[in-house]
Amino acid sequence: MSLFSFFGAVEIGLIFSLVALGVYLSFRLLRFPDLTVDGSFPLGGAVCAVMIVAGFNPWVATAGATLAGAAAGLLTGWLNVRLKIMDLLASILVMIGLYSVNLRIMDGPNVPLITDPTLFTLLQPDDLPDYILRPMVLLVIVVLAKLGLDWFFATERGLAIRATGSNARMARAQGINTGAMVLLGMAISNGLVGLAGALFVQTQGGADISMGIGTIVIGLAAVIVGESILPSRRIVWATLAVVLGAIVYRFFIAAALNSDFIGLKAQDLNLVTALLVTLALVLPRLKRKRNVRAS
Repeated sequence: MSLFSFFGAVEIGLIFSLVALGVYLSFRLLRFPDLTVDGSFPLGGAVCAVMIVAGFNPWVATAGATLAGAAAGLLTGWLNVRLKIMDLLASILVMIGLYSVNLRIMDGPNVPLITDPTLFTLLQPDDLPDYILRPMVLLVIVVLAKLGLDWFFATERGLAIRATGSNARMARAQGINTGAMVLLGMAISNGLVGLAGALFVQTQGGADISMGIGTIVIGLAAVIVGESILPSRRIVWATLAVVLGAIVYRFFIAAALNSDFIGLKAQDLNLVTALLVTLALVLPRLKRKRNVRAS
């Protein structure tokens, strides 16, 4: 693997670690099977790209994309909590609807950002290559997001969200408004995904309507791989595991696609993902069985 490919894998891994953090929040903490991310990821990218092209500061555009993602998650939660639509179905409905919304926002299938300013061009020093700067900036953003989640889930409201996911009936018995906690948790989850989409389009040079396909699979893969690497129920370690899982996952993908002797090509990405997730699910079970037999 070349140095350029190495930093590219780190860059994409850091971006999708934000997606993985959002997926971890919804799937693991809230126990909410959320497919909205396949729509909120390109939504964040579309909003960010359109705002930058319209002349907005990239920081403002990134913030707007994060809010747009949060609004998508809030809508999914509202359909489930207020209209009593099954959680999985509510997320599918929002995901499908966002496809048309994203096309409307972009007024077409894509929005290029070739000559427009981005977060990375604003911070670009003269003596540092862009392929090194981008991972550095992304690392700072991911660390801030992780520390922010660690702090939030140690607060009373964060603990209420965790209690809602663990046992909603018991949480209600303790006076927790579980509906509000679901809405808040879904907004934070998809806000992180929208932020990831905004950063993705700024590194890739534009937004595209198909950029969200398979986002949920990548997020779940990162969560599963991370939990296999660093199994822990403590939030501090769990969020770290998710970030590491996203980076390791991208390294596996990059290594597989850049290994000539394997013969894999770019179109084999989903196959490699499926194999990695399968291994991450099966290996811990085989390890437990072996330990039981040994004892």
